[in-house]
Amino acid sequence: MERSSSSEGGGSVQRLGEFLVSIGAMSDEQVQQVLQEQQNSPDKLFGQIAIEMGFIDDAAVDRYLQQK
Repeated sequence: MERSSSSEGGGSVQRLGEFLVSIGAMSDEQVQQVLQEQQNSPDKLFGQIAIEMGFIDDAAVDRYLQQK
């Protein structure tokens, strides 16, 4: 979810971590912790790691997906 920085289709795509910070669901520090863990587990998605670390729940990821 957080991996791609390209904006396909010409539109600007807000990354999951940025979205979660913007709605107050995560702090910048928590996003950095998830990104660090993602480097150790590149097969896991940002949202999956954030949920496993207890920073967010499925509802926060669903909110992100609905706004896309």
